[in-house]
Amino acid sequence: MSTEKLNFEWAEKCLSFINESVSCYHAVENVEKQLAERGFVCLDEKDAWKLTPGGSYYVKRGGSSLAAFKIPNSDIKGFHMTASHSDSPCFKIKTNPEMTLEDKYLKLNVEGYGGMIQYTWFDRCLSVAGRVVCDGDDGLQSVNVNIDEDLLVIPNLAIHMSRSINKGVELNIQTDLLPLMGGTKVKGKLKEKLAHLAGVREEEILGSDLFLYVREKGKLAGAEKELMISPRLDDLECVFASAQAMIAAEPKDYCNVCVVFNHEEVGNHTREGAASTFLRDTLERIGESLGKTGSEYLRLLADSFMISADNAHALHPNHPEKADPENKPVLNGGIVVKHHGGQRYTTDGYSEAFMKSLCRKAQVPLQDYHNRSDIEGGSTLGNVSTGQVSVFSADIGLAQLAMHSAVETAGSADVEYLIRVLKKFYEE
Repeated sequence: MSTEKLNFEWAEKCLSFINESVSCYHAVENVEKQLAERGFVCLDEKDAWKLTPGGSYYVKRGGSSLAAFKIPNSDIKGFHMTASHSDSPCFKIKTNPEMTLEDKYLKLNVEGYGGMIQYTWFDRCLSVAGRVVCDGDDGLQSVNVNIDEDLLVIPNLAIHMSRSINKGVELNIQTDLLPLMGGTKVKGKLKEKLAHLAGVREEEILGSDLFLYVREKGKLAGAEKELMISPRLDDLECVFASAQAMIAAEPKDYCNVCVVFNHEEVGNHTREGAASTFLRDTLERIGESLGKTGSEYLRLLADSFMISADNAHALHPNHPEKADPENKPVLNGGIVVKHHGGQRYTTDGYSEAFMKSLCRKAQVPLQDYHNRSDIEGGSTLGNVSTGQVSVFSADIGLAQLAMHSAVETAGSADVEYLIRVLKKFYEE
């Protein structure tokens, strides 16, 4: 689709957000900053909630999931919800990670997190980010950390030592994909750097959740800057757009909810994942604080809708045969509504119609996606979260290439399209 009438201001802002969101913890922290700047009140799950009509609030769980919501001034009819996820496929650093080789090299022991395209991580500048948990005066404290320097590399094996490499090589994470930090003289430097960033002594760090991330910054590219090339587009592009729509929209009859889950890439079945009670707990407490009985709360759910926003596969320029013959989204083609006969996506006839009507009102283009019938495909947040909160739901996304690569490609116009349609949804 032509992008002539759109500027890419929102795409540039999205890339800035992704560049700063080097881990799931930083993504949630950056959403929180934007909400706090616009007057959203932070709630704690341990405290009693006193919510008021017209109020804007957010609550976090585990530092990596967040639910923001706005209550209308009128009595609510239900909930208008969006769901996206803060995590991306990468490598997680193991406990006691430093490994020496022949007293010459120091590398880190890592394991896979999610279904990444492993070979895309070779020969790139990498670093470490996530959180450390420290023993403080007030008990255990979680601190987000980012070693903001070119710290690591996963070196490829030279073609002279692997003549068949261009014919395809099966990689082993434990032997082929351990990142190099330098010579053995840097032993102990990782924990030293983490302690310095956290403002604690090394012995005060008692636990951690640390990940490798690609140092490459996202950028606009292409002959007319119509391409976004960046790490972590899946799914921080949708996180950014959902948060911007939530901030900009004023609710009328429905309570607006923007939930960002962690652990989608590893199955959702955690305390912070879409299969957890996080969303259900939040909605129940909103209803309770607004004086709704159990039956009245169930009636609110019956008139609610969720848009699960997680990116979709675009028609590949070099492999068009991998796409469905008739349903093949393209970059900059607008919102992608995802369908699956086996309900890996929650879209049904009703929610499909709802999304198409919404896109018409927002004057945003829409595309449909089906897997090829002989390709199984993946799943996403919709069918997991609606197992906890039974509401009408549609699975959508933005078209992208190279999903789960270390660096992915999307369309620069599509960020604005998603913000526009989600803002319309929140204001309906």
